[in-house]
Formats: sequence, C-alpha cells, structure tokens
Amino acid sequence: MTKSSLLSIFLFFTIHCFSQVDVNINQLEIVDFKKVESDITILPEENLVHGTVLYTFDLLKNADSMYLDARNMTFTEVNLNGKPVKHTNTGSKLWIKDLPKSSKDHLLKLNYQAKPKQAMYFINWDVAEDESMKKQVWTQGQGKYTSHWLPSFDDMNEKAEFDQVISFEPGFEVIANGELKQMEVLGDSLVKWHYNMEKPMSSYLLAIAIGKYNKFEELSDSGIPMSFYYREKDSSRVKPTYRHSKKMFDFLENRIGVSYPWRNYKQVPVQDFLYAGMENTGLTIFSESLQTDSIGFKDRNYVNVNAHELAHQWFGNLITEASGEHHWLQEGFATYYALLAEREIFGEDYYYWKLFQTAEQLKDLSDRGKGERLVNSKASSLTFYQKGAWALHILNEKVGDSAFNLGVKNYLEKYQFKNVTTQDFIHEIEKASGQDLSTYVENWLVQSAFKANQALNSLKDSEFISDYLEVARFRDHALNNKSDYLKKALDFPVNDYIGQEVVFQLAGNKTPEAIELYKKAFATNNSLVRQAIALSLDKIPSELRSNYESLLIDESYLTKEAALLNLWMQFPDARSEYLLKTKGIEGFYNKNVETLWLALSIATPAFNDEERKLNYEKLSAYTSPKNPMEIRENAFSYLYQLNMFSDQNLKDLLQGSQHFNYRFRDFCRKLLDKLLQDEAIHEKYVALSESLPENLLAFLNKKLNK
Repeated sequence: MTKSSLLSIFLFFTIHCFSQVDVNINQLEIVDFKKVESDITILPEENLVHGTVLYTFDLLKNADSMYLDARNMTFTEVNLNGKPVKHTNTGSKLWIKDLPKSSKDHLLKLNYQAKPKQAMYFINWDVAEDESMKKQVWTQGQGKYTSHWLPSFDDMNEKAEFDQVISFEPGFEVIANGELKQMEVLGDSLVKWHYNMEKPMSSYLLAIAIGKYNKFEELSDSGIPMSFYYREKDSSRVKPTYRHSKKMFDFLENRIGVSYPWRNYKQVPVQDFLYAGMENTGLTIFSESLQTDSIGFKDRNYVNVNAHELAHQWFGNLITEASGEHHWLQEGFATYYALLAEREIFGEDYYYWKLFQTAEQLKDLSDRGKGERLVNSKASSLTFYQKGAWALHILNEKVGDSAFNLGVKNYLEKYQFKNVTTQDFIHEIEKASGQDLSTYVENWLVQSAFKANQALNSLKDSEFISDYLEVARFRDHALNNKSDYLKKALDFPVNDYIGQEVVFQLAGNKTPEAIELYKKAFATNNSLVRQAIALSLDKIPSELRSNYESLLIDESYLTKEAALLNLWMQFPDARSEYLLKTKGIEGFYNKNVETLWLALSIATPAFNDEERKLNYEKLSAYTSPKNPMEIRENAFSYLYQLNMFSDQNLKDLLQGSQHFNYRFRDFCRKLLDKLLQDEAIHEKYVALSESLPENLLAFLNKKLNK
C-alpha cells in the first residue's frame, strides 16, 4: 500500500470521527426532539423489550447526521418521514444519516428490540407460579440510563413529551409517568396500558413499575390525584408508610408558590431498589424496605424520602440542572424543602437537630481538609445534599422569607421545563431581595471549607440547640462534676435529643451516681432516651437488670433488637425467657428482630432440637434470591456467625455476588472472600462447581484461583 493510500485512509477516518464528535457535542443545536411516542411489549421471562417508537422533532440547522442513544439494541425498521433512511448502529448510538434541510415536524419511526443489562430490572420471574405476587418489573434511569430499554437521549438538556403504551401480561398493574388514558385487553395474553404526558421532561425521568399492587388514593387541596401503591402482604404497613403524604404535598405547593407541575402523583415500592427512592416525573419509585408499621415508624420511616422525592418534582423535574456542576440545584433544594416539610410535621427541634447533625458531618469533612465546593460536578453526596441544604438555609436567613420565596417562585416560573445554572438561581434571588450576593456565593457555593462558625451562629437561634450544646459541653467532664446538671436535664418533659445526650455521656460508667441517673432515664418513658440506653449500655449492672429487661416491650424495633441481644449475651440463665417474650416479632421490613431471634434460638441449647432445627430451616430459607436483599443480608450475616452454611446457602451467596444492586453485591463478595479462607468451605465450593450455571462458575473459578 502506498503512502498516499495510507494518508487517504487516515484522513477519511479522521474526518469521519471528527464529524461524529462534532455532531455529538452540538446535537442540541441541530435537533430539537419535541415528542416521543413509544408502544412497547415487555416479556419478563425473556428479559426482553420490543416495540415501536415515533419521534417528532425539528431540525434547527443543516447537518449530515444525528443520533439517538440506544444501548445493545437491534433495529428492524428505521424510517424518516415515512421512508427508510440510512443509519448506523454502533451498539451505543443509532446514527441517522442523510438528513433533510433544516425544517420542522419531522417524524422518525424505529422498530427495535432490547435485552436491558441495566435500567430495567426483572424481579423474581424465575420463582414458582404460585408466588407470582413477588414478581415485578421496574426501571431506574438515574441520569442517563433509559437508553438501555428505550432509544432515547442520554442528555438531560434534551427534553421532550413522552407518551407510553405498554403491553404486558394480564393480572398486573402497569404504572408509568402521566395519566392513564386507556386499557385494552388483547385476548388472554396481553393488556395494553396507554399513558399520556402533556409536558416535556428529561429522558432519565421516564419510568415504569409493574407488579401485583393494590392502591389507595387521595386528592391534594389543589385537586391533584395522589395514588399510593402497595402489595397485599403489606396492607398493615400502608397507612404508617404513607403517613403525612397529603400534608407534605399541600405544604410544598404553598411554600414553593408554584403549582405542582404534573397531572397526578404516584408512589410505588419495589424490591431490591438501587437507592432509597427516585423522583421520576409524577411517579416516585422507592425501596420497599422503607415500608413500615406503626411501631417501626418511630425508628425509621419513609417521611424524609417521601418529601425529598416530592420536592424533586419541582427541583429536578420542572427545572433540571444544565450540567453536573449544578447538581446541588436538584439535590440541595430537594433536601432543604424536604426538611422544611418535616419541620411542619415534627417541629422546630427536629428541624434544627437535623441541621446540627449535618453541620457536624460537614465540619468534620472540612477539618480533615476534604471540604468540597458546592458548584462542583465531582462533589460527594454529603456536599450536594447537605451542604446544599445548608447553603439554602443560610440564604433564606440572609435575604428573609419573603424575598427568598419570591426569588424561588420567579426562578421556577422563568425556567420551567428548561435547564438551569447556579447563576440563574442567584440572579433571581438578587432581583427579589435587592442584595448583592457575591460574598454569599464565594463563602457557600465556591469555597470548599464549610463555614462552621456561621452555621453555629445560625443554629443558636434555636433555644433547643443552645440547651443541647450546654449539655454537650460536659462530655469530657468527670461524672461527679456534672451529675446534678445531667439529672436536671432528665426532668420531665425531657427533650428527645438532650435526653439521649445525657445517656451517651453515661456510657461505661457504673458508679452509684450513674446508676441513679440511668434509673431516672428509664423512668422518663421517652422512647428515644430508652433506646439510647439499649444501644449504649454494654454491661448491664445487676441494679439495672429489671429496668433493662423492660426494654423488650418498648415500641421500638431498634430497642428490642439491641436489648434482646444484650440480655441474651449477659444473662444465660434467662435466655429462654427473653426469647419467649420476643417470639413472633418481625421488626422492620428486613426482619431485623426475627432473624436475630432465629439465630439466638438456634444457639440456645435450652430449646429442644426439633424447634432449633425448624428455626434453622426458616433462617436458612431467607437467603433465597426470591427474598428482598435486606432480609437475605441479615440471614447471611447470622449464618456466618453460627458457621452453619448449607450447600444451598453457599449457592445463594454466590448468586448474590452477581446481584444488580451494587451494595448487596459488594456485601456478598466480601462475605464470600471471608468464607473461602476456610478450607472446608473452599472444598464445598469446589464440589458445588459442577452444578453451577456458566456465569457463576466463571466467577467462582476466579475466586478459587483456577
């Protein structure tokens, strides 16, 4: 081959690549997608999605090509304005070539098929048919991943109206963004669900959730329909889980001053969700582990996540960050407005306590030289969420409620359905307040260090925080120098957080003075103060044994769990008694009390062999992939402590090491590494390798150094 031929080839590929890169960078200047109409069928047993998508778009300027993000998809039809069009499928993008001259209202039609590796998850479709209640399908776009199951746009600056038609087998609820316009029954095999959106949004906010759900409904004060989904088995958890939802909705509409921007609002719990919740437009999908009964509500509840995802319907969905540098405009705002909603429910002390806790975290990060500027695409969640909320709290104080609320309202109305920058927001607050905010911007948005002194001065506006700090300053003092002060702090009515602080200062102290203070703390009957005792009193003095035993009947699953374990460890003579008192208590959604109870009963010789055998079988069965990952994790942990892994448990752990949820996957892999250090377990896995599917066998062989 001649040098000139090589040069020609080099120039061809260089020009071609530069052309695509240029289009990639400037696609928003070339094409404006206005509407996306999808008609898809989901086949969960095959992990398959196929269907047709119709895009309406304008060409803003002349260009050779444009693209859609389409990951690992195949296309059987690609038509532009009713005719086949030249195209190239790279495996990640579908390039449409030979575009017409710039003009409006073009129609692109695609017929495609996909087997999503992520972003759409098929839960329990390999379980027995009589366990169909466990089966689900759900999506999670998170920034740019919808293109794994629908040809779309991995750029949140591209906004379009998305209408979805979804065909699925009968007997399931199919829930998506927008308003359900129609359901068509197509024989015995499929039902078509027609969902309509009226306003544009970024593609990462597109969502589907499918399962055997019931629901109850409420109307907001402004007339917005709210639907709250649940599975039949979780009926007792419905009211506590969704408690205060309407109140928060009405509060946020009034406080923000801009009407809820979508036609309805739905919330759906799903198994093994990747995060706590996701604010898809008009459709929050959240982890079913956040569901709670009335007892669990006191320890852990859905209120904060509920309010956070709801606030995103304005901050993130109505307006969307222009780039990751401005991510705090979504997460900081959602965190702050959720906290305001919680203040409305739980009061001022709660509000300032949460601010105090996050200020402590941010100060610690800053003191270690790891503080981060808020306007920073690579900042941590602590910065985006909590420092962002603090920045808004300080700004609200600086300009006053009236100017702050007006500025936020103008900001939302001016940029609705558009993308925004930090300067867009600051400009509106400056206009509303008449203040120059350049110093504020430097201190709170640009500076990496956390302004701890300014935060502390703000916190001291709360009488409760001032009182708390007065107690906290005694932490390093000897008990005999502070006992009178601590005793007074436990006087009725004791503050939740101050009472806890007193208890934590007693930890490890068994003097007569400490015993008397503990008795007074028990007698407060404050559930959080008593919980602090359960969590911090490692060695139970004989003088406090009866007081401590009373914790087993407290209405707190955290308290019950900690007290049961501590009592079982320290008083072997009464193990059976403690287990009988707590038998049948599940605890949180992860069965924290039940799994602990099963493990302790197995390790209690006073229980007869048959009962211990049945309890082991029950605990062992919780490692099965059909169970929620939180329950599986508890079961694995206790079986490890008991050193009682069956062959099936070992297979389940290996399966968990390939789980799509990275947190659970990492847990399983770390535990697997520990187990393989045991020669007997190592040999068991060698023996099991012959019965494993290819993907698990390949992973195991790497672990076994084969």
